[in-house]
Amino acid sequence: MKTSGHTVENVERALVVCVESDEAVESYSVNELTSLATTAGAVVIGSLHQHRSQPDSVFYVGRGKAEEIFAVVKELGADLVIVDCELSPTQQRNLQDLTDCRVIDRTQLILDIFAQRAHTREGKLQVELARNTYLLPRISNLYTRFERQQGGIGIRGGFGETKLETDRRRLRDRIAELGEELAEVRSQRRQQRALRRKLPFPTAALVGYTSSGKSTLLNLLSGSDVYADPKLFATLDPTTRRVALPDGWALLLTDTVGFIRNLPLDLVAAFRATLEEVVEADVLIHVVDASHPMRELQCQVVMQVLDELGAGGKLTITVYNKSDQVEDASSLRELIANTPNSVYLSALKAEGISYLMEKVTEALKSLLVPVLIKIPYYRSDLVAQCYEYGRVIRAEYQDEAIIVEAQVTREFAGWCSQYRIDLDKRGSVLRKTINRAGDET
Repeated sequence: MKTSGHTVENVERALVVCVESDEAVESYSVNELTSLATTAGAVVIGSLHQHRSQPDSVFYVGRGKAEEIFAVVKELGADLVIVDCELSPTQQRNLQDLTDCRVIDRTQLILDIFAQRAHTREGKLQVELARNTYLLPRISNLYTRFERQQGGIGIRGGFGETKLETDRRRLRDRIAELGEELAEVRSQRRQQRALRRKLPFPTAALVGYTSSGKSTLLNLLSGSDVYADPKLFATLDPTTRRVALPDGWALLLTDTVGFIRNLPLDLVAAFRATLEEVVEADVLIHVVDASHPMRELQCQVVMQVLDELGAGGKLTITVYNKSDQVEDASSLRELIANTPNSVYLSALKAEGISYLMEKVTEALKSLLVPVLIKIPYYRSDLVAQCYEYGRVIRAEYQDEAIIVEAQVTREFAGWCSQYRIDLDKRGSVLRKTINRAGDET
């Protein structure tokens, strides 16, 4: 609708509906779904919740609650109902028929947000694949009437495919095309990671619940200006930056998409190439909103997703962010004492960053492996790389070769394996070096 030369968009008035088996998280579910709806651009005008252990096969919420939804929709003038779960095609259609209102589920809502936030070609491909995969079994819900051409005398053979069948075929074809394009993207990402592995830097990935402050922390550590916003899912596309650490160390730090409860499986599958950055990282930095009343639940969600990705056992540093918003400082100190390998800080106010730097440096040092290398002079470049890829304990220049004792990354230890000496021989090798030095004296 246009008025006085300006375009006025019709904002949808949404009623949010939550069904929980755990009463302790009912209010949190309503608040989170409201935030998601607001992020998507809707105006939430009301909410309903139901305590139910098992979903109803027909309406998900049960017929009585479905009729209540219909009454509230009419009373408030809602034009959209958002249900905090993934509805089956049948449940979605039944709710729409009964309430006489458009009904979407949590998955569809999150996919819509991702579609708005995707900017790169990879991000757009991933979101489109997830949306099409979700839509395929539900496409019939988009049609108010569908009459299949049965054929008969005079019309045998009919007019070919119906619109629904045509759209289904197009969706399947497009899903196949997107799969091929994303396979190419995956290949490119593997090449990028291989190139990064050749750099003398270990890698770390920021993970955490959405809106925990990962992008703000990346900007603070790297001095970059990655887009950061308190809204949900502000970051979709991974961003990698170099971060300088104490003692001349450095690492490549990647910001990744935030996690959330009931993250759609189609979305996880579509973003597999992006989430591989988490799987391939040497260290994970788990950013937690320390001020959130449901932080424990959010931590459980993040750990569950990491387990599903195959990254659950990785070396992880837990960062309790937004410490400036926590009134009880003693509770934070107790939290750190009870959480291994953790720190608390405020990324927004740049407080407590030095403690994180120390933890990261310690974590990277723990990843190094001890080596004793006998390097021929024609490969003296490996000596400099020992300094770049780790810590050199001692280097002795002998007549025929250079003996280097160091702690280096596993990748570099593999590259120079042909020059390695058994560490059990370290004592005899170094004794010979010391004796030679004494004789020369």
